[in-house]
This record gives sequence, C-alpha cells and structure tokens, in this order.
Amino acid sequence: MNDLESTDGQKPKTLFRVIFFTALIAGILDATAASLNFWIRTGKSPIRVFQFIASGVFGKNPEPSGNARAAWGLLFHFCIAYLFTLFFFLIYPKIKIASKNIFIAGIIYGCFVWLVMNLIVVPLSNTPKLPFNLAQTILGVIFLMVCIG
Repeated sequence: MNDLESTDGQKPKTLFRVIFFTALIAGILDATAASLNFWIRTGKSPIRVFQFIASGVFGKNPEPSGNARAAWGLLFHFCIAYLFTLFFFLIYPKIKIASKNIFIAGIIYGCFVWLVMNLIVVPLSNTPKLPFNLAQTILGVIFLMVCIG
C-alpha cells in the first residue's frame, strides 16, 4: 500500500492537509521575504511585489489596478507555491538523496524552483523584463532555498 491509499479513507485527507499547510507556510515565508527585501531595498510598498506578480497574467493592462491587482498577485503567488509544494511531495519519495539529508534536499529544491521560475515561468509571462542583478539573484535563490526548499 502506498502513501495515497488507505483502508479507512483517512490518509488522503491527511496528505492533502499536510500539503496544503506546507504550501501555506512556504508561501507566507516566501511572500514575507520578498516583501521585506523589496521594502528594504527600495523603501516602496511591498504591495508592488504582488502587483508585479499579477502583471505576469495581466501584463500592462490597466485593469485590475491597485489593491485588486495586488490581491490577484497574492493569489497567483500562493497557487505557484502550492504547485511547487505538490510537486515536491510527488517526487520526494522517488529521490534517494532527499531521504538521506533533508537540508541538501531543501537546497537543491530551492535552486530548482528558482531555475524553473526564472528560466521558464517568468520569461513566458507578461511581466516587465528586469535587468539582471547578481546580488538580487543570489538573494532570490537563498530565499527559495530557505522558504520553499
């Protein structure tokens, strides 16, 4: 019997709850880190972080705007966090090194998430193209290793 099967029907509910709360925690940690980093670096409202995320779908379209756009960005952020968490739960049992050292698994998965987001998702989205910044790249990878990994 695998982790998704059960005779009493409780295992799938428990697994769903674990994945849901893990994604929620990862999403909160990542959103907090990105917001604090943006605020410290620019002195501007962290709401702009989520407006930027929403631009991945809405592009330069003026609607929605303001707080509504930020709310969409927050929703998209948590959807992405949930998908990466679900993917991790699916691949974790199949990767031998992950079960031997959870810290190494977290570091590798954080790097994987950064690569997927920055080499696939963001380039395919409608977000404005930003110039490369090595310090921000390193910080972004570290955030994802700690918050998502």
